Amino acid sequence: MVVPLAAASTSPLLAWREPIYIVAGFAGVIGMALMLLQPLLIAGYLPGFSGLGGRRMHQWIGGCLAVAVIIHVGGLWITSPPDVVDALLFVSATPFSAWGVIAMWAVLATTLLAMFRKRVRLRPRDWRRIHLGLVVVILIGTVVHAVLIEGTMEEVTKVVLSVLVLAAAIPVLIRFGRLTLRSTPRRG
Repeated sequence: MVVPLAAASTSPLLAWREPIYIVAGFAGVIGMALMLLQPLLIAGYLPGFSGLGGRRMHQWIGGCLAVAVIIHVGGLWITSPPDVVDALLFVSATPFSAWGVIAMWAVLATTLLAMFRKRVRLRPRDWRRIHLGLVVVILIGTVVHAVLIEGTMEEVTKVVLSVLVLAAAIPVLIRFGRLTLRSTPRRG
């Protein structure tokens, strides 16, 4: 997780950028690095973070991920509002923008659902289904966004981090997806 950040810090593209843009770029890299932890935490694969402790840390990291996305987009908005507006309206000339916007909305939807889950009386089974669906959107959107963009992240570490994020998430998604489908009551 630290290697992509270290590699990004040596990017020659940073030499001409404003500090806010640099912070926004690093927030994106940090957000993607945090995505590597999420499936490991929820599945209990990290030592010392199994069961309730793993779920609580998963929630906390999810909040940090949402903050990283807000800093990423907010910083880009401050440095180039027209580009962000084009991205949000899906009229940007750069294909990576649409993938990032889709992932951003899925992260924010997940965060809002997690925050208001009890108020809207979302049943655990329904929460798992919605959350798993949004996670798939977040994974695909983020990885495609990161791979397509030519920016702060160094190419090799960007691809390696993308592969690691997918390698950690896919087996956990399959496992929890099966559990969710199995917990569905049969009709008829």
